[in-house]
Amino acid sequence: MKDVAVLGVGMYRFGMGDVPNNVMAREAGMMALRDAGLSFRDVNAAYVGHIFASVMTGVRVMKEFGLTGIPVQRIENASATGSAAFREACLQVAAGHYDVVMVLGFDKMTTMIQQSTQGTAPENMEDSILPAGFFALWATRRMHERGMKPEHLAKIAAKNWNNGALNPMAQRQSTEPTTVERVLKSRMVAWPLTTMMSCPMGDGAACAIVGRADLAKRLRPDRPIVHVVASDLQSEKYVPGHIFMGPVVGAPQMTIDTSQNVYNEAGVGPKDLDLVQVHDAFAIEELEYYELLGLCKAGEAEACIDRGDFELNGRVAVSTDGGLIARGHPGGPTGLAQIWETTLQLRGEAGKRQVEGARVGLCHMMGGGSVCVIHILKRD
Repeated sequence: MKDVAVLGVGMYRFGMGDVPNNVMAREAGMMALRDAGLSFRDVNAAYVGHIFASVMTGVRVMKEFGLTGIPVQRIENASATGSAAFREACLQVAAGHYDVVMVLGFDKMTTMIQQSTQGTAPENMEDSILPAGFFALWATRRMHERGMKPEHLAKIAAKNWNNGALNPMAQRQSTEPTTVERVLKSRMVAWPLTTMMSCPMGDGAACAIVGRADLAKRLRPDRPIVHVVASDLQSEKYVPGHIFMGPVVGAPQMTIDTSQNVYNEAGVGPKDLDLVQVHDAFAIEELEYYELLGLCKAGEAEACIDRGDFELNGRVAVSTDGGLIARGHPGGPTGLAQIWETTLQLRGEAGKRQVEGARVGLCHMMGGGSVCVIHILKRD
């Protein structure tokens, strides 16, 4: 990445409701344009991410902003859809093809759940086990090998619920502080994972406008520039035991390799990060990614959790907006919600959840356990 900046961001609050995709997407997109100080006439191209909507929905939604003839490309990569779309836009700007690109993600997971009646094909046998089941196996393995306790997962979930309560765009916003005890007492999904350790289904939209860094300074001279300094996307490599580790949850080596690539590209390391967003669809994922991203050494995650290393005021704040667990995870817009949050944090505009002095942030998403996308953002 060279001379690429986030010019503006916008979101439509994640949650349950009857608002159609085009309305959610239009609101998020217009918010991002206003935030950037641009109009849709200034946009050279659009990358649109959605998982569950029908064919051509991306183009139809873009018509909400105007008929300007710009190229519109739909991107899909499971949970990493928004992250993958953001990467494509950044690459186009870095290559000099476009000056300003809109990246728009949206989805109505509630509609998908209602329509999901298709059986499992023999070639996709891993689909017969729901993600919660796979991640429960991941958790029980950790308990056996590392001595993890359900309380460690509950501490992660409580942290994210409390962070989400400070985020006006989060789907889950508790009116009182969330405790470890409350998380543990919530309904069991797949032992040891409870509902409060798991992300909800919902709907939503998020948008980022990316462009040349010099435009950011010209458009908003009173605001810090948020640069996209590194981006990488990788798919799986075969490793022994893959069938038990990878079909849904993803091979651990994928996150290790992708993170090393972005650290090298950005010229930073885990110790330089002020905040991190991860794919925490279940609390056990966040715990594992602490180690896979290098935020701590293998086997140290539980001790770090007990010390509060990943709280808002900890050594490196993780899931500052509530993560997938509290902010929500509609699918298409999730990765862009991470960009929204990280951009606000690096500008110093995150309100009560602001990480003091934040200058470098990492956004990590997995797609179907088969791809990993990581970006590093840095303020000037």
